[in-house]
Amino acid sequence: MNSRSLRFRLIVWYAVWLSVVFIAFGGIIYFASKQYLESTLTESLSRRVRQIAEVVRSATPKSGMNQLAKEIQTRFAPEANGRFVRITRAAGDELYRSGSPKDSSFDPQSIPAAAKINTQESFIRQVLPDGRSMFFVTLPISVMDDEYIVEVGSSAASIQMTLHHVLVAFGIAVPVLIVVAVAGGFLLVQRALQPVDHIIKTAEQISSHNLGERLPVPPTGDELERLSSALNNMIRRLDQAFQHNTRFMADTSHELRTPLAVMQAELEDAIQNNPDNSEVCRIAGTMLEEVQRLARIVAGLFAMSRLDAGEAEQEFVRFDLGKLVTSTAGQMSLLAEDKSVSITCAASKPVFVVADRAPSGGGITVSVHARDSKAVLEVADTGTGIPPDALPHVFDRFFRVDKARSRELGGAGLGLSIVKSICVAHGGTVDVQSKEGEGSRFIVELPLASATNQQQT
Repeated sequence: MNSRSLRFRLIVWYAVWLSVVFIAFGGIIYFASKQYLESTLTESLSRRVRQIAEVVRSATPKSGMNQLAKEIQTRFAPEANGRFVRITRAAGDELYRSGSPKDSSFDPQSIPAAAKINTQESFIRQVLPDGRSMFFVTLPISVMDDEYIVEVGSSAASIQMTLHHVLVAFGIAVPVLIVVAVAGGFLLVQRALQPVDHIIKTAEQISSHNLGERLPVPPTGDELERLSSALNNMIRRLDQAFQHNTRFMADTSHELRTPLAVMQAELEDAIQNNPDNSEVCRIAGTMLEEVQRLARIVAGLFAMSRLDAGEAEQEFVRFDLGKLVTSTAGQMSLLAEDKSVSITCAASKPVFVVADRAPSGGGITVSVHARDSKAVLEVADTGTGIPPDALPHVFDRFFRVDKARSRELGGAGLGLSIVKSICVAHGGTVDVQSKEGEGSRFIVELPLASATNQQQT
């Protein structure tokens, strides 16, 4: 996929924002779970410390600490429940300490004494020397003019384990959700941009020869529909302007043919009627050359205008392009001999096309062959070649590489334009390859006749 395409950028932005949302959601869930678990544990420890404080208050001096410890073990079972319980006098004497829990989540012996006596219940989180974390709720109480500190604690291991499971679950779920979301986003983008693909494909097929075609207008009521309608209006205006220019060129060329023919006839009569007047013959001869040159230009413009408008009279028949090229090369050889140029034609196998038989083109070496369902005509010379900066313009109308030399030889820069117009009219293409000092090669490709017709000959 093209990394600069709109489809790729939409999918990337969609994936990035979904990733941010999922990660943010996961972070919120993690910290909310942590807050909830710690709050739940704190409330549980707070209830337990108040319950143990009531047991301490109800104890009598006669009952002694042994009875108090027995009652705490019986009612609360701190070791079995993974709780730490400690009762200390304000003076620092420890009256009771619970034993090691069954889950070995902490070591009661490593828990330091309470730092100070507070006037109210307090909650702290403390890291033990072995690196384990514990939560403690401390409650100072007064019993018979004596001060006691009741502590209830619990390991943070259960909370940490639960949070670890939450992180693992999100570590697995978030990438899966992102992949699923990106796949869904890809399908949504594909569906949303499908009308754009149709518009692009149709637009690529529209040229100056089928400006009557229009882009599909998706009935979505959104910007794509407005864009398609605007482009269709632009194509309609271009079609009107192109037809106007084509008609103008055709009409102008047609109107110029008659006065040029009259001028040519008058000049020829002037030369014939004044054979003894050298000055008149010279002037008339010069003007006649220019008139003939202008007539060729007008004829070329008229031919191209009719080809562009699709009005040229064409008789499409099935024939052997190689045979036609061989015949044309033979006819051109007489003209080539006058300039000491030899023509070589290579067309040993029949190559059938369906087209107008009117010949076009010529050169030094001519070859015809079939390639990839195309009839290929190649015309090459060993001349001076075409400069690289001129190659993109050789098929433009009135373009001449050497304007002075072309004018002397009668060229007007329309020959290759006419060749291109003929090729396009036949559904083909023409291309040029050239190097300065090595010559040029013109390649014409036309659709082959059907395979069945190809095998009949």
